[in-house]
Amino acid sequence: MLGILSFIGFTLLVAFISWRATKNTNEKTSDGYFLGGRSLTAGVIAGSLILTNLSTEQIVGLNGSAFTEGILVMAWETLAAIAMVVTAVFLLPRYLKSGLITIPQFLSERFDVTTKTLTSILFLSGYAIVLLPTILYSGSLAISGMFNVPEVLGVSKDVALWICVWSIGIIGSIYAVFGGLKAVAVSDAINAIGLLIGGILIPVFGLLVIGQNSIVEGISILQEKIPSHFDSIGSSSASVPFATIFTGMMLVQVFYWGTNQQIIQRALGAKNLEEGQKGLLLGAFIKILGPIIVVLPGIIAYYMSTQGSLVVSAPDEAYGQLVRKILPDELIGFFAAVLFGAILSSFNSVLNSSVTLFGIDIYKEHINPNAEEKVIVKYGKTFGVLLAIAAMCIAPFLSSLESIFSYLQQVNGVYSIPILTIIFIGFVTKKVPAIAAKIGLLTGSILYIISEFVLRPNFVNSALVKAKLSGVTGEDALSIVKADAYPHFLHVMAILFALNTIIMLLIGKFKPKTIPYKQEESGLVDDTPWKYTKPVGLIICIIVILTYIYFS
Repeated sequence: MLGILSFIGFTLLVAFISWRATKNTNEKTSDGYFLGGRSLTAGVIAGSLILTNLSTEQIVGLNGSAFTEGILVMAWETLAAIAMVVTAVFLLPRYLKSGLITIPQFLSERFDVTTKTLTSILFLSGYAIVLLPTILYSGSLAISGMFNVPEVLGVSKDVALWICVWSIGIIGSIYAVFGGLKAVAVSDAINAIGLLIGGILIPVFGLLVIGQNSIVEGISILQEKIPSHFDSIGSSSASVPFATIFTGMMLVQVFYWGTNQQIIQRALGAKNLEEGQKGLLLGAFIKILGPIIVVLPGIIAYYMSTQGSLVVSAPDEAYGQLVRKILPDELIGFFAAVLFGAILSSFNSVLNSSVTLFGIDIYKEHINPNAEEKVIVKYGKTFGVLLAIAAMCIAPFLSSLESIFSYLQQVNGVYSIPILTIIFIGFVTKKVPAIAAKIGLLTGSILYIISEFVLRPNFVNSALVKAKLSGVTGEDALSIVKADAYPHFLHVMAILFALNTIIMLLIGKFKPKTIPYKQEESGLVDDTPWKYTKPVGLIICIIVILTYIYFS
């Protein structure tokens, strides 16, 4: 009962503070609703960035991967810091100079309206089919596990999953659709503090349990008993082979932190460039500490399972089971409320970005070009409600997945690499024409789909047959398949990025734009950079490199 009361109390407190902070924002205008009136400061931006990213698909999924493979999966966290530095130094100044509300708006200026529309449709498709359902599913898995919902309500696991999915979806929709970006960002900043505190408490309590009230002893036991789980390099058959860090991994990170609407929208709402850069760099520092929250608990859960003190039936259930096992009852409600806030954050952030993309890039551009701003906001909200309902219907069917996080990263490649390619070419060239961008989007998506969902399954099946004919079965056969059957999907992303880039440059050479592109300054935002951006960014990159050296 105490846990449930603390859960409800903290959740209502966040809602009240968010309402107070946003009640004077004019949300009938595009800037007010979609960008929080361009008033966000560094702390709010950093908190919102971290909480938008650090939700249950990250916490549950990555800890599930760490349960199986160990610290090598930290690449998804630590390398994000470098991508945030790249965004702060190179991308954000260009975005704010143009006064963008959405990333596809840049593509409209650089190429044409059709390119912008195609990109928005790709974003929305990925959000609706993959990202939103994954957030709802992973969040429901965590909440159901911590509160033991099936037993409390006397229902099956599947029914409990549906109940949690729809509860989270409805509350998240209210925040995102009716509150706008500022409500999302403010609630994110509050929940980010709670999540960092609560997230660090989990490994602390876990280490105390393992080390018999000594954190240092707990770490020593882990490193002594399961040393393979502290190897940042790993084998070629790992989910994140070390070589991918230098190929597709950094491309994925730059796309996510530098061009993905759901993330970069927080920085686009900055009151000026200086606040935006400080917010990104503050977020990068916090991101370096990310493995403590999203990797170490999975390793702790693995060790405890080997000792028989924790029963984990599937890797993605490890985090919820660990929390329920080690956290004192009086803290479970608080942590569940914080985690619930993180779930809402990611869900409503993606939903708010979807509303923005639809309202600005599709409704205003193609359906009603003369619409008043309040009408754009109204129809954007309507689209958001429909999108949320669709996601809530899809989410429960993801229960058959082997790994939430791997699924999410692999499927995201359908739209991430094509979009990153055309934005990259758009920035570094002036004469590549619009037709090149359209071809880049189509070929990038189609070739990735063929590679990952046609060729890869065929290669894997063939390799399994050969392994069995050679007398190799079980886990050994799967290891051989992972290592030899087909290039890792991150390598495939890098290959397609290079191929698309070459295709676009060749088109630009033989059929260049007659008038070179020149970026215009909007004057909407003060674009004076923070004078310490580059030195602070360099320090962050050095810390990331030293972290890898230490665990190698």
